[in-house]
Amino acid sequence: MGKYDLAIFDLDGTILYTLEDLKNSLNHALAHHGYPMRTLDEVRRFVGNGVRMLVQRGAPAGTDSAELDALYVTFHDHYKEHDRDTTRPYEGVPEMLRDLKAAGKQLAVVSNKVDFAVKDLCAQFYPGLFAAAAGERPGVAKKPAPDLVELVLAELGVPRERAVYIGDSEVDIQTARNAGMDELIVTWGFREAAFLQEKGAKRLVSSPGELYEILTSE
Repeated sequence: MGKYDLAIFDLDGTILYTLEDLKNSLNHALAHHGYPMRTLDEVRRFVGNGVRMLVQRGAPAGTDSAELDALYVTFHDHYKEHDRDTTRPYEGVPEMLRDLKAAGKQLAVVSNKVDFAVKDLCAQFYPGLFAAAAGERPGVAKKPAPDLVELVLAELGVPRERAVYIGDSEVDIQTARNAGMDELIVTWGFREAAFLQEKGAKRLVSSPGELYEILTSE
């Protein structure tokens, strides 16, 4: 049934389409503080390193740290109430995850999204499927640092050589490498295949069905 016992998934752009809700909360914060709003394509480029970096990238160049803090608070409060207005699973992903669990695989999520949102979204869209879910939290370095991945490996008692990290961005490529793990990078998320190849992706996966086959037969 394959060489991996545990599949650790990124969240945004990998198992959930979250871009519209992130854009809407960012634009709510920007408008509230009198700044120009951002397009969906701009926000697509900004995501991947956590919401503080999303806010920083979305704010005008030169915005001072106190104002960035205020923007973050406004974003956070709005997103907490609107993090699932348009968020949805990618087509085929729920079935793929259920089939992987039925095949005896452990599943987990590691994301730079704030921890409460990671747990809430997993509970709503994928109840009972993930053995662990970890997001941004105080005192733990965000991806591409390996710290959150290390926490999940320790929690579930799985050696890194029996686990694989699955994501959709250059941050996920580096996270897997920093954690000393194999990587699988999907092309249905927030980055183009050519960009991912430029960033050194070793193996691209184009569909949930293909991902299932890799995880259960190789």
